[in-house]
Amino acid sequence: MSEPAISIQGLVKRYGQTVAVNGASLEISAGRVFGLIGPNGAGKTTTFGVLAGFLRRDAGEVRILGTDPKNIHTLKGKLGVLPQDALLPSTEPVGALLSHYGRLAGLSGAEAQRQAREGLERVGLQTSWSTAAGALSHGMARRVGLVQAMLLASPEVMLLDEPTNGLDPKSAAQVRAFIKQIHADGAGAGRTVVISSHNLTELEELCDSAAILDRGRVVVSGTMSEITSQAEEVRFLLGDAPLLSAIQALPCASAASFDSGKNLLAVRFAKEKFEAEAVIGQVLRVLLDQNVRISGVSKGRKLEERLLELT
Repeated sequence: MSEPAISIQGLVKRYGQTVAVNGASLEISAGRVFGLIGPNGAGKTTTFGVLAGFLRRDAGEVRILGTDPKNIHTLKGKLGVLPQDALLPSTEPVGALLSHYGRLAGLSGAEAQRQAREGLERVGLQTSWSTAAGALSHGMARRVGLVQAMLLASPEVMLLDEPTNGLDPKSAAQVRAFIKQIHADGAGAGRTVVISSHNLTELEELCDSAAILDRGRVVVSGTMSEITSQAEEVRFLLGDAPLLSAIQALPCASAASFDSGKNLLAVRFAKEKFEAEAVIGQVLRVLLDQNVRISGVSKGRKLEERLLELT
């Protein structure tokens, strides 16, 4: 098996008497868009800070591309980071600033300028080359930060902390589209994106894998499908109560339950034997035969439900 892009084993980080991360272990395969999920105080930001080389750990082992981030200089050009509250020097022109960051990432002066111009064009800010960074709106500044973290020197690993925090819906949609595009462009090269966010809908849209943290520990980690049980459970929002025994009798149903308060029918199945789409078809036939009104169908649970269950 190939070495993971990120490996965390027994990570511990304390702030005085407070243990922010308490023995967390996690591996992230190359080429993933990976979400770090958890309530406030779960240890997401601290874990992010250790990975980015901003914080020193108290115990455990951490490797990014086989390198300890304590030696952050060895990851120059390989690791891109966008902190949540990153601020750009207000008086510096955007183009000069990005060119400088490119030089710090190991690019030549000419190559840094070329990539900076191409990056600004990709995020729709090609006319902002000579604009002072302090004159940018919050959304524009965030897109400049994404150019620095994801495009300059084409880093193999990108760490994004709350990338759409504080953005209006249109700007947030542009940022999400940009992240998808960059990952798609780099999928063949195995580029890895790690996103820490409280926006669970956004994480479901962007990420193929994730970990849920609580009180400094990893409580579950896997593909988004595994975490939300998309390959093990289908759900039906109904207008009437169904005859549950008929659904429980289906060969594909290993279990079925109906929540009358939410009008929600949940059907579990063995993923080794059945596909979700086939189970949906069989259950729908029974519901239609019973003349039950159907308002919606979904695979698995919402990420928010899983977070509330586990933390």
